[in-house]
Amino acid sequence: MAAAALGQIWARKLLPVPWLLCGPRRCASSNFKAADLQMQMTQEPQKKPSPSEPLVFGKMFTDHMLMVEWSGTKGWGQPRIQPFQNLTLHPACSALHYSLQLFEGLKAYRGRDQQVRLFRPWLNMDRMLRSAQRLCLPTFDKAELLECIRRLVEVEKDWVPEGAGTSLYVRPVLIGNEPTLGIGCVTQALLFVILCPVGSYFLGDSMTPVSLLADPKFIRAWMGGVGDYKLGGNYGPTVLLQREAQKKGCEQVLWLYGPDQQLTEVGNMNIFIYWTHKDGVLELVTPPLDGIILPGVVRQSLLDLAQSWGEFRVAERKITMKELLQALEERRVREIFGSGTACQVCPVHQILYEGKHVHIPTMEHGPELILRFQKELRAIQYGTSAHEWMLAV
Repeated sequence: MAAAALGQIWARKLLPVPWLLCGPRRCASSNFKAADLQMQMTQEPQKKPSPSEPLVFGKMFTDHMLMVEWSGTKGWGQPRIQPFQNLTLHPACSALHYSLQLFEGLKAYRGRDQQVRLFRPWLNMDRMLRSAQRLCLPTFDKAELLECIRRLVEVEKDWVPEGAGTSLYVRPVLIGNEPTLGIGCVTQALLFVILCPVGSYFLGDSMTPVSLLADPKFIRAWMGGVGDYKLGGNYGPTVLLQREAQKKGCEQVLWLYGPDQQLTEVGNMNIFIYWTHKDGVLELVTPPLDGIILPGVVRQSLLDLAQSWGEFRVAERKITMKELLQALEERRVREIFGSGTACQVCPVHQILYEGKHVHIPTMEHGPELILRFQKELRAIQYGTSAHEWMLAV
């Protein structure tokens, strides 16, 4: 399927992103074209995992990768699909020293009809471009990049596993490759995409609940920062508290923010609460996209699904730890869960807060809403018919 043939569809799917100025638009660049895509096939293909082999997240990679280089003088080079290989970087590479690096995460699914489809990739392209502009990295044509990714997945379609809970994880990365210790807009950059077949992100099945450590001394993101962009620098600093959570018997971290201890995210996931609000209305609520929260693709999908049902109120609003504890005491909370590309929907059953284990009655309630979301998402992702959220490969 040529990029031109998909142009009109993508034009409706991809959102315009306003320029974030980086000096006098120094980071503007030419665009690469999917029509110029070069192909170099591996001569040493790997053995693909058997259907019975467990797929550990992010440990196994496919035979090929997408690579596009950029320079300030020449703009974007020709995109190429090439054998999976190590990168060669200058020791002063700006991505290594100053975290001029961003990434995305999306998935391709094999439907029951054996057709491979990408899940809402337009939203990932929107977010990736926003992140590039925030870091003053070279911009790109979202439709052209998406077509290059589609072509890569097409080459590697035999790597897309078959079975519930499995998928091909797609990881686009854009890094500054400036060979200098000075800080500023880069004159060299590298965009690449790698793929890996994956199963469940957490140990156990998708309905295994997790416990959370909530410690207000640690903050993931703040107003005026970059918490709403998918940058590598947002993730490395979370490892310390993740380790502390595990030491205390918890699987993930509940990130709090501000003097009123607002709930923001769960580990690397968006957070949802399904409860009866204090005004007596049944409600699904998640924190708003106010500059702290990452605009997750699954987050948006759950909001879209819930709004289409019209069975309860759907809200994007700040939620504080005080509100949650009061709702738990008054038995108004039904379910709490995280959402993300890696895990989809993950139930929460306990929060360790101020030395106390706070029980969350998610599993006692079915959990009906989580199961419904999972069923709806799987019907779309693994379905046998076209859906507007899926892009056929």
